[in-house]
This record gives sequence, structure tokens and C-alpha cells, in this order.
Amino acid sequence: MTTSDDSALLRPHAEQAYAAELTALEAADDHARPPSWRLSPHATVDYLMGATLPDGTAVTPKYVGPRRLIEIAVATLATDRALLLLGVPGTAKTWVSEHLAAAISGDSTLLVQGTSGTPEEAIRYGWNYARLLSEGPSRAALVASPVMTAMAEGRIARVEELTRIPSDVQDALITILSEKTLPVPELATEVQAAKGFNVIATANDRDRGVNDLSSALRRRFNTVVLPLPASEEEEVAIVARRVEALGRSLDLPEVPSALEEIRRVVTVFRELRSGLTTDGRTTLKSPTGTLSPAEAISVITSGLALATHFGDGVLRPADVAAGIVGAVIKDPVTDASVWAEYLEAVVRERRDWGDFYRACREVSG
Repeated sequence: MTTSDDSALLRPHAEQAYAAELTALEAADDHARPPSWRLSPHATVDYLMGATLPDGTAVTPKYVGPRRLIEIAVATLATDRALLLLGVPGTAKTWVSEHLAAAISGDSTLLVQGTSGTPEEAIRYGWNYARLLSEGPSRAALVASPVMTAMAEGRIARVEELTRIPSDVQDALITILSEKTLPVPELATEVQAAKGFNVIATANDRDRGVNDLSSALRRRFNTVVLPLPASEEEEVAIVARRVEALGRSLDLPEVPSALEEIRRVVTVFRELRSGLTTDGRTTLKSPTGTLSPAEAISVITSGLALATHFGDGVLRPADVAAGIVGAVIKDPVTDASVWAEYLEAVVRERRDWGDFYRACREVSG
């Protein structure tokens, strides 16, 4: 079931949420476009990084980080090599993948979500078994995967969490990426990729349960590593922008009222992640979790929900305390001691952090 009212959707696709920007960029785009691309490579980078168009339209940044990385990613997709976005959790791999597909194909929905149970059919094709039994193998009985559909239509296919997919299933991509064809031996035919087809995969090697890519498959990708935000200001901007977007769909308070707590959460995460306080004076133990911007976004969004429904609508330390403790303490033994030490040695001594210290102590037990 679909709806024409995007405002009623909990999470519109990128091409829906930013339809006006994509249309304006397409109208102003006077650069050469590869076959089947909605925008040129130049305009695609502007869409991701933000720009002001000649007619005054403001294109909001979708990615905060080095422009050169996005240029390399887009240039890769304009060749016959697939793109692998690599990084620790929370470095916006999925976000960048979705927006690249929206800008290039106008459709970010041709998606294979990688899990330990992803079957080969999710990458190649499957069958409607009712029709298969009644009619035998036929084109009507074949169920195309998102990758097969992208090949036939010259669009971008996305494979999320590639390293979570079993190795033998991953290797189903090798023929697709090298030969640009997908054999269907049951029908004595094949699907050849139309111009414009390519694959964007995302992966990280930090989580448990990952499966290393074979050297044969890795050679088919050009790898772009997305780093964690380089500065605190950059990370605050990323968290604030994503919280604002989520808040609009959830009817939560506007972000400006939450900036102080956003900065505090980001500071805590960056210090614990790096093992060093911002002033460089105190060495810290790091918890087992990654404490990425994605987790900071979750902490702030949950805090805003608490402030909205059980407070006065203003985000306060008590609203983020439970979320931040839950994000830090993944291992109840190791991480609990790391967090307790950080609270006493750093948070307790900071001016104007008293309310935050007391709130965290209360939920930490």
C-alpha cells in the first residue's frame, strides 16, 4: 500500500524527502550525465555536500565530511567498478548510499539488507513456487531480486552490511560485477546489465558476526573509507541535523532547544572513544562499544521524546542520562567500571555539569 502524502510517512525515502532539491538540481544541471543518470556527477556531489543554486534554491548537506571522498565515490559509480563504503558503525555509510542512489537513479529502494540469513536468491533471483509447480520454469514464475531489477533497468542497487552476508552468498556478486550479466540457467537465458547499472555496498569490520570478503570479490569494488567526524563541531552538526530530521517526523521539539545537550553527549562520546579528555590532560579507559554519531542521535532523539511526553518540552540532563548510560554500558562488568571512573574523574569535576552528573549517577545505580 502506498500513500501520496509523504508527510504521513514515518521515514520517507531520500527521493521523497528531498524531491524538491533533486528537481531543482536536475533543472539547473548543465554538466554531462552518464547514461541513465538523473543528475551529473557534479550535481550529485552538490546534492550530497550542499550548494546554493543559481535560482537561490538551498541544497542542504546530506554528508558532513571531506568533499573529496564523495567525489571519489561518485566517480567510481560512473565507471564499471562497484562502490564499497567501509567504516565503523555510525559513519553514515547507509545514509550516503541511499542519497547516492536517489541522486543517480531517482530510486533508493532497490535494496538487499545483509544478515546472517540472507539467501543467494536475495542477490540473484527466486521463484514463485506456486507458479513454478503449476507451469514449470518460466519468466512469469521468476521473482527478480533488487540486483536483477537494477541490472535490467540500468539503476543503482544497494547491498547493506555486505560482510554480514555468508561468504558463499556474497560470491554471487562476482559474476554480476565482473561480467555484468546474471545467468538464469533454468530458462537458458541471462539478464545483461543496462548502462547506468552499478552496486553500492556498505560494510564494517568492527561488529561481531562479520564475514570477510573474498579477495576475488574485494577486487570488484573500489573502497571508500568513511571516517568518524574529525572535529567536535562537525559531529555536533551531524547529530543536530539528523535529530532535526527525525524530530520533524515524530513531532518532537525543534533542535535549537537541544543544542546544549547535543554538545554534551557528543563530548562524552568523543572523549570515551578516544580515551582522552578534550583538554588532553586526562587519559581515559574506553568502553567496548563504538559510541558513534548514530548512537548519539539515538540518545538525543529518545531524550527529546521523554522531554516532550513526560516533561516541559525542553531537553535536560535527566532526559538523556538513561540513554547515554545504555549506550556506554554494553558489557555490564567492563563498561560499568569505565563509566563509573569517567563520571567521578571527569564529569563530577566539570563546571555546569552538576545536573548531568547527578542524573547519570541516579540511573547508573
